[in-house]
Amino acid sequence: MASCFIRPESSKSNIPQSGQNQNSVSPSENYLFGRIPACAGMTAFYGSRLALIFALSALSACGNKEPPTYQEQGYVFGTLVEVSVYGEDEARARKAVTQVMQEFQRLHDLLHAWKPSALSDLNAAFAKGESREVTPELAAMLKDAAQLSAQSDGLFNPAIGGLVRLWGFHADEYKAALPDEKQLAALVTAHPQMSDLVFAPPLAGEGRGVWVSSRNPAVLLDLGGYAKGYALDRAAELLKQQGIHNALINIGGNVLALGAHGERAWRIGIQHPRKPGPIATMELHDGEAIGTSGDYQRYFESGGKRYCHLIDPRNGRPVQGVQAVTILTHGVRAGVLSDASSKPLFISGSAGWRNAAQKMNLTEALLIEGDGTAHLTAAMQKRLEFTDKKTLQKIE
Repeated sequence: MASCFIRPESSKSNIPQSGQNQNSVSPSENYLFGRIPACAGMTAFYGSRLALIFALSALSACGNKEPPTYQEQGYVFGTLVEVSVYGEDEARARKAVTQVMQEFQRLHDLLHAWKPSALSDLNAAFAKGESREVTPELAAMLKDAAQLSAQSDGLFNPAIGGLVRLWGFHADEYKAALPDEKQLAALVTAHPQMSDLVFAPPLAGEGRGVWVSSRNPAVLLDLGGYAKGYALDRAAELLKQQGIHNALINIGGNVLALGAHGERAWRIGIQHPRKPGPIATMELHDGEAIGTSGDYQRYFESGGKRYCHLIDPRNGRPVQGVQAVTILTHGVRAGVLSDASSKPLFISGSAGWRNAAQKMNLTEALLIEGDGTAHLTAAMQKRLEFTDKKTLQKIE
């Protein structure tokens, strides 16, 4: 069965090109590009490298009797999002997807790291040595992120927002400029980590919120490596509540599948980190999620060297020598795990990725080294079909 790519004309002007800042379209607004024609069950291929993973639904002939696939796209979390619903009445699907898009915008507004939000307010309080009351939902996110950080031995570390900002990635448009070395050394020495957070229940007579403080004023929270995964899980929950059983949710390359595309599994492609199109394809089954961390979505070049937004908290510098990491997760919290768990592998590099995968309880993982070599687990090899048969593969 053939597959197809379509490039939505209505979104061309808003999609950054290869190497361009993905936040050049203001992430404070949710750009809905509208519905894609439902014939053939087609999903969109984003021509730029903005989307780390794109969906590849099997192609059917328009006009046949196969139930339609309803799709909507938007721009939120600083990236493209797409929700595809298979086999439902259009009005029913539209209502469900609209609720999902609204939830994405709510979470974006809640978790923005540098524009006014509950998270940025909390960061401002930390900088002053103060505590701040947050909602039980946000407190639960932070506790979960702290647990994942501990599991990764601190390689997944949302507390290093100060380093992300210092490298220029807390901006809608970032420049090719290296940070001040003294400031960089000071932040690394301060060693901000999620275990610095302190949670306290409200006092008698107060609201239902949770008071959060930090023992370390250098903590600046950035949930960019967690929020998309959390949003995936919330989207799946909302769709199920409305009786939607077959859907594919794609948030900038973090993808979660519900059910199937008719008699076929949903089929997705993993973006090649250096070329247009996929490096490999695979089937995604009910309750599975896939996530990619790459050096090609948010980066700048200086002195012939690429600096990406994925920073090693141990030295405060963007990771070198890795192009991309893709992982597969399953079941409860598959979305969150697909987002957060890829970072420790990327930071560990080709020498330590396998050990990091074991710590994060991952059996299906792929790492693309700087020279293009594909390191992968045996379980992941069984799931992938490489489009470039010349790709050097090392099973580890």
